[in-house]
Amino acid sequence: QVQLVESGGGLVQPGGSLRLSCAASGSIFRINVMGWYRQAPGKERELVASITSGGSTNYADSVTGRFTISRDNAKNTVYLQMNSLKPEDTAVYYCKASWGLLGNWGQGTQVTVSS
Repeated sequence: QVQLVESGGGLVQPGGSLRLSCAASGSIFRINVMGWYRQAPGKERELVASITSGGSTNYADSVTGRFTISRDNAKNTVYLQMNSLKPEDTAVYYCKASWGLLGNWGQGTQVTVSS
């Protein structure tokens, strides 16, 4: 099993920045892809960004150029640096670890962008 713990959410003004962290523990050797997803009220959960074990990254069009996903293998942690935040970025952000067709989710962290 893989356990994930997210942190770093909060309230920020439009144009501000936040960095989310996702610490993985357990059978981390299984993990192929780490991703950040978000779910806003009344909307479906969507992929924000992902990073493979080889370091390849992928971003949703809505965050390209503003968000950066990275990983620190020594700390078993994945980060999401979010800059130029907009009110529409408000959501619960979830970390997901995937291996093959399987995966585990973190508990989520709230990000609110408001003045």
